[in-house]
Amino acid sequence: MPKVGVVLSGCGVFDGSEIHESVAAILALDRAGAKIIYMAPDAPQLHVINHIAGEPVEGESRNVLVESARIARGDIKNIAEVKAADIDALIFPGGFGAAKNLCDFAVKGADCTVNLEVSRLVLEMHSAGKPVGFICIAPALAAKIYGRAGIKGVKLTIGNDKDTAEAIEAMGAEHVNCDVRDCVVDADHKVVTTPAYMLATRINELADGIEKLVSEVLKLV
Repeated sequence: MPKVGVVLSGCGVFDGSEIHESVAAILALDRAGAKIIYMAPDAPQLHVINHIAGEPVEGESRNVLVESARIARGDIKNIAEVKAADIDALIFPGGFGAAKNLCDFAVKGADCTVNLEVSRLVLEMHSAGKPVGFICIAPALAAKIYGRAGIKGVKLTIGNDKDTAEAIEAMGAEHVNCDVRDCVVDADHKVVTTPAYMLATRINELADGIEKLVSEVLKLV
């Protein structure tokens, strides 16, 4: 039974993990017989968004780990406590939390920085030859992590959004256009990516792409 880490970034598309994407990944992993280890940074969110109004809530603060525990049903670790030796693969669902709480790509674009523990674990996985999957906007933080470490030319996709693709390439990765129901596999670097809600208009579309991503990640274990 492979042990797969799922890195969450809060709970809710606009300020945390995208819930549909997270559940699609979790379901695909469970159906494949994987043991899921949930994790998130113990850090404050960038901000809290009212998901009806789509606006920040003034004066409210939430913790990424505490909010992520909603999706994990309380069984979650601080990512700082997880090493590559503890897991066989790693998957990042999307949602704005990946670009706001795991890194600040949503604010700074290609000049972003990544949470140190997130970066550490991804690079540990790379050094150990273990696969990592990135969903939706999460490939943007992958581009920064690998590029900053001097690992250039990692093949990634966020679908076909021109501006985001250009930012990914500015950080040292190679962007590959991809259909919503498919994924891009960089077998050399053991990185798998899929567009999900960067392209999807229906949950069944992203579910197909995420199921393929999970399958390809597990093939690389």
